[in-house]
Amino acid sequence: MKRAALQACALACERGGRRLFEGVEFALHDGEALWLSGGNGSGKTSLLRLLAGLGLPAEGEVRWRGKPVRELREDYNRQLLYCGHAAGIKDDLTAWENVVAGAALSGRRIGREQAEAALALAGLDHVAVLPAHALSQGQRRRVALARLHLDPLPPLLLLDEPFTALDARAVQALSERIAAHLDGGGMAVYTTHQAHGLHPARLQRLDLDSLAAGVAHGAVPVLAADPVRDMPRWGLAEALP
Repeated sequence: MKRAALQACALACERGGRRLFEGVEFALHDGEALWLSGGNGSGKTSLLRLLAGLGLPAEGEVRWRGKPVRELREDYNRQLLYCGHAAGIKDDLTAWENVVAGAALSGRRIGREQAEAALALAGLDHVAVLPAHALSQGQRRRVALARLHLDPLPPLLLLDEPFTALDARAVQALSERIAAHLDGGGMAVYTTHQAHGLHPARLQRLDLDSLAAGVAHGAVPVLAADPVRDMPRWGLAEALP
């Protein structure tokens, strides 16, 4: 059996003296996506941050291609792109300058031309030179996500509520970009309250509410009976059985 690229091994997380979750297990292979679901306070963002190496679990470990990420550090950081829930946009910079700054945080050096091309793909070419404080909440969110339109993308995308504050057109564009990334063998882990799904063959779902209730022990494939099948699919035309 092919070894998983990203693994969560008996992960537990505590915040403020409260255990948010424990016993989280999943294995993600190249070309697959994981949907983290659950209510507010269930630990979705905390789990995503653990996967990004931005914190240490109370128990367990995260592994990248068989090795604990704590041993890989910068090598692991170069393999991922993390987009947090907060836009992280600087008001005094223009839209294109924010894309350059965001790329730099991921260890990438790009110029204005590349930044403006990414904004154009995100449907923001008309605001590229505007200061961020003049943008709407949805536009600010799309500026933060414009890094997803820079080639090449790292193998692993970690996205916290990527569809929040986006209009239908922006959701479709982002969905198609992520689907293309998976088609090329990349991976994505995302949180969302909305049910944006993929074909069951490439999507797992980890529901932290069920985990907390003791109903589930880890990620499961999204089956045809799951409500996700009736929601928009990331640019995939095939119908689910």
